[in-house]
Amino acid sequence: MASDPRQIFWFVLRHFEQGDEPFQHKPMNRKILLAVGGLFGLLGTVSAYMALDRGGIGYLLPVVVFFGASAVCLIVGLFGNDRAVAKIWGNR
Repeated sequence: MASDPRQIFWFVLRHFEQGDEPFQHKPMNRKILLAVGGLFGLLGTVSAYMALDRGGIGYLLPVVVFFGASAVCLIVGLFGNDRAVAKIWGNR
């Protein structure tokens, strides 16, 4: 039984999809957002490796921040509507 990904990630998407003000959306913005999400994921992976190597709990903050930013970028880029992509870029 497969669920709609938009229903699963509603808590992220609702913030970016709200509003009725005009916006500008360029098709390249979605591709760039997915690339940025991938880069944040890569930074999160490198940070996690470094945190495990160092062994300190304080090293986990960058891991959480980078993986959180990666998740938001990828969720909005993959499942968000055009308004959400424009809003994340600040295009209104």
